[in-house]
Amino acid sequence: MNRFMKTLLILAITLICFNTATAANKEISIIHTNDLHSQFLGFSPNQDYTPETVLDDDTMGGFARISTIIKKIKDQTQGPVLVLDGGDFLMGSFFHLLSREEAFELKLLGAMGYDAVTLGNHEFDLKPKGLAQILETAQKQDNRPAILLSNMIFSEESPDDDSLEQAFAKGLITPYTILEKDGVKFGIFGLMGKDAAEKAPFSKPVSFGDPVAAAQKMVETLKGKADIIICLSHGGLNRNKEKSEDELLAQKVDGIDVIISGHTHTNLEAPITINNTLIVQTGEYGKQIGHITLALENQRVRVADYRTIPIDDSLPGDPEISEMIQAYEDQIDQDFLRDNGLSFRKIVAQTDFDLTITEEESPLGNFLTDSIRFAVKQSSDDFNPFADVAIISNGVIRDNLLQGKTNNIQACDLFRAVPLGIGPDNSLGYPLISMYITPLELKKGFEILTSIHPAKGPDYFLQIAGAKFSYNPKRIMFDRVMDIWTGDEENGYKKLDFSKANKNLIRVTADIYNATFLKVIGGYTYNILEIIPKDKNGTPIEKLSSAVIDAEKNQDGIQELKEWKAPFDYLGSFEDKNEDGIPKIPAKYGKKLGRIIAEPSLNPVNLVRNGTWVTWTAVGILSFCLCIVLGLGGLVRKKFKH
Repeated sequence: MNRFMKTLLILAITLICFNTATAANKEISIIHTNDLHSQFLGFSPNQDYTPETVLDDDTMGGFARISTIIKKIKDQTQGPVLVLDGGDFLMGSFFHLLSREEAFELKLLGAMGYDAVTLGNHEFDLKPKGLAQILETAQKQDNRPAILLSNMIFSEESPDDDSLEQAFAKGLITPYTILEKDGVKFGIFGLMGKDAAEKAPFSKPVSFGDPVAAAQKMVETLKGKADIIICLSHGGLNRNKEKSEDELLAQKVDGIDVIISGHTHTNLEAPITINNTLIVQTGEYGKQIGHITLALENQRVRVADYRTIPIDDSLPGDPEISEMIQAYEDQIDQDFLRDNGLSFRKIVAQTDFDLTITEEESPLGNFLTDSIRFAVKQSSDDFNPFADVAIISNGVIRDNLLQGKTNNIQACDLFRAVPLGIGPDNSLGYPLISMYITPLELKKGFEILTSIHPAKGPDYFLQIAGAKFSYNPKRIMFDRVMDIWTGDEENGYKKLDFSKANKNLIRVTADIYNATFLKVIGGYTYNILEIIPKDKNGTPIEKLSSAVIDAEKNQDGIQELKEWKAPFDYLGSFEDKNEDGIPKIPAKYGKKLGRIIAEPSLNPVNLVRNGTWVTWTAVGILSFCLCIVLGLGGLVRKKFKH
C-alpha cells in the first residue's frame, strides 16, 4: 500500500470515528403534545385569545403560540429536535367540520414542524372512509408529518375500510418510520391502546391488535436500525396501575426508550421511568407542551432534562400560523356556517357566570340536557314533561362555557361544548335519537352513573333532564338508585313507580353514541342492566339509526337533528334582558338543581329500600352464609362443652 492510499485510509477512519463519536454524544430535544383536538385557538373563550400581543389575556393554548415555542427550541438547540404528537389531533372545534375536504389539522402540524403523529380514537370518528379522505387531502402538501399506526387490522370481508386500506398501501399511514437528524437515527412507531379502541365505535370494520404484541414486533424491527426507539402510544395512563396501559407497556416490552403517551389527557409534570423507558404525557388541547432533553452516550440514552411549558399569554403567536388559522376561520364561515345561519364569531348568548362540567351534577350538564329536551319538544307533537327524559355523558361534553372578559358566548365557544360525532348520513355531529323504555329500564340507565362510572371513570358520569333521582353509593352494585321522579323545575316532579309491573313507556333522548351504549350495557353487566330500546308502540328497535329524530319533517328523507345545534336553538328561547338581541343564560344554570342526589347510608332500611332482585339475591346469599356461620359456631361450642 503506497503512502497516498495509507493517508486516504487514515482520513476515512478518522472521519468515520468522528461521525460515530458525534452521533454517540448528542444532546437531543423532543417536543411533544397529545390530544390537541383541533383546538387551534387559545381558550376559553376564543374571543379573549390575543396571539399578536402578550400579557393581556388569560387563555391557554393556541397553535400559533406552540409554533413560537417550537421555533425557539430549534433555534437554541445544537443537536437534533423532534416534534411528535400522541394522537387525537382531530375533533373538537369548528375547524374539524372541513377536515375531510381541507385537512386543516395536518396542514397546520406540518407547517409548525411536526415530524410524526399517531392516530387516536377520534381520528376514526369520521369512519374509515372519512379518515382516508383526510389523508388523501393532506397528501397534497409537501411538509405533512409522518402518520403512524402499527396495530391497525383491516377487514377481509367488509368493503367499508377499503379506502383506508388503500391509503395504507400508498404509505399515507405506516407502522413506523426511521428519521435521521444530525447523524442520530430515530425509530418511531404508533399504537392504538385498548381503551381507546373501545372508544372508537366508528372505526369498524377496522380493528386493532394487541398493543403489547405490536410494540414487541416494532422493537424487533427497529433494533439495530435506530439509535433511539420512540413509541407514540394512544394508550394512556391511569392512577390504577393495573389499568395504566402505557406503564404496563413499558413493563412488558424491553427496548423502548421513550413513550409519548396520549388519550387520557394526563398532565405529567415529571416523566415516569419504568424498565429504562421514559413515559411522558402533557394534558390536553395544547395548554402545555413537553420538552425532553436526552443525552445519547455510547449508544445509551439518558434523560438530561424534562420540563412542561405552559402555552399562555406570555408567548407571542407565530404570525404565519395565525394567518393560516384566520384563513381557515374565514373558510369555515363561507363553506359551512353560513348555510346554518351562523358565523364563527357570532355572539349567541351572554352569561354572568361560568357553566362548567364536573364529575357530579353540573350546571353545563343541566343546560345541555335541557337543550336536548327542548329540541325534542320543538320537533314532536307528543312531548310529555313527565315522560320525556334527556341524557348526556360527560365523555361527549368537551369544554366549559366561560364568561371571560366580555360575558359573551360566541358560536365557536358553544360548539366546543358538544362538537363530536358523525351521523348515518355522514354529516358531522352526533344526531339525536329517541327511544322508549320502561321505568325499570330508566332506573338501569341511571345505574350507569352509580355503578359503571366509579369503575370506568369520569366519561361515564351522566347528566340528565326530565328526571331526578337519589341513590345510595353504599348499596350493592347495579341497584343503588332508590327513588326517581320525572318532570322538571317548571312543571314540578312526580314520583315514578319503577317496579317491574309498570309497563308505561318513557321517551329517552340522547345522541346516537350514548344511546348505543345504553343499548349494549346489558352485555357488559351479565344482562343485569339490559335495556331494550323500543318505538312508541313498544316494538324493539333493531337499528338505532332508524330512531334518528327528523328535524325537518316537511322535507324528503331524514334531516338529522344534531346534538350540537340543540343548545343554539335553546338559547333562542331565553329572555333578551338587555334588549340588544342577545339572549341571556338564566340564573338557574349558575348552580346545581338537585337532579342527582347522593345519599350514602349504611342504615339497613336504606340498603334495601326499593331494591330489585339484585339486592334481594345478595341479601339472601348473605343470610344463607350467616346461617352457616352461626350453625358452625353452634356446633363448635357444643363440641367444646363436651
